[in-house]
Amino acid sequence: MIVEHLNLVDFRNYATADLTLHRGPNVLVGSNGQGKTNLAEAIVFLATLGSHRVSSDAPMVRDDKDFAVVRARLAHGKRTVLVEVQINRQGSNRARINGSPSKTNELPRYAHVVLFAPEDLQIVRGDPSSRRRFADQLLIQRTPRMAGVIADYDRVLRQRTALLKSARARGVRGEGLSTLDVWDDKLVALGSEIIHARLRLAADLRGPLTEAYAAIAGADHQPELEWALSVRGADPDADDSAADAPASDEGDIPTMFRAALQQRRAKEIERGLTLVGPHRDDLLLRVRDLPVKGYASHGESWSVALALRLSSAELLRSESPAGDPVLILDDVFAELDADRRRRLAALTAGYEQVIVTAAVEADIPEALHRHVVRISAGTITDERDTDEREDADD
Repeated sequence: MIVEHLNLVDFRNYATADLTLHRGPNVLVGSNGQGKTNLAEAIVFLATLGSHRVSSDAPMVRDDKDFAVVRARLAHGKRTVLVEVQINRQGSNRARINGSPSKTNELPRYAHVVLFAPEDLQIVRGDPSSRRRFADQLLIQRTPRMAGVIADYDRVLRQRTALLKSARARGVRGEGLSTLDVWDDKLVALGSEIIHARLRLAADLRGPLTEAYAAIAGADHQPELEWALSVRGADPDADDSAADAPASDEGDIPTMFRAALQQRRAKEIERGLTLVGPHRDDLLLRVRDLPVKGYASHGESWSVALALRLSSAELLRSESPAGDPVLILDDVFAELDADRRRRLAALTAGYEQVIVTAAVEADIPEALHRHVVRISAGTITDERDTDEREDADD
């Protein structure tokens, strides 16, 4: 897939913006705070329906505006698709595909993007929510209908948790809250589908992760990943007990889910929280048979984070009839030593389209240094267009 053109209206610091991109490497250069990452964020939103920087949509809308618009012309081989999303400060977003209204969860069917960013270090060093977010955004790209499943699960989770808080406030005991059973049924059905999809994703990433890590780090430290499931007793958000309940196979997830809810109902009412479900799970990451979080060096942590993204790209590449996903390397090279810069550039240069952002142009390896666009205070200057105009004047 190729992003041929990007148009923004009232997105972040851009009142309007137009960016033409080309096949192969594209370099966006500018000082920090000028708007490079905002362009990358807009492209990523089309693919994942979310931002890699914020958990809500409102910050992406320009100050004093009610909505932002992101439009992109995408090339899938010889086919061109125009996708558009209106990101509303309040309320549901709206989408259009080739000019016709569409559901927003249809966008990832057309936009395939993998982002590498400094924030990726939080996937391996941050709290479990960072790893769940990584997995779910990849799930949506892999199977776009999962966007609806995840959204429905979040809605049911909010309603069930509101009921638990109300019961706690009224002093209701577990056996006196029969209405909770209805929400349990919905939570189990949707949550089990998410858990199954996450387990399959982890299984499919294992091989590509091992290869990508060795290619980036130049060593085989035996990277591993597996899910710790709250339906099996793990509660990583509460007490870091994830390691007590790893999940290597799927088993009868709905039965375990329902039993865990029944077992913890009294505690859920006492705390006013839903304590079981995919929103409480954690993706465990190890190198050299040790947890990455707390044991891995800075270099090893970066290698794991980069390997997760690269293995994601390889997985999407192998499954998508639309060609390669677009790779976006957002201010990554400044964080890496010279050897990892060289290795990452070599691994990504063969993709159909790569977009690199950097504050210092010299940080970008030669293999990726081709089409250069300069960004300053929201103004986009394309060196290719400038050169063509100068040639015409001559």
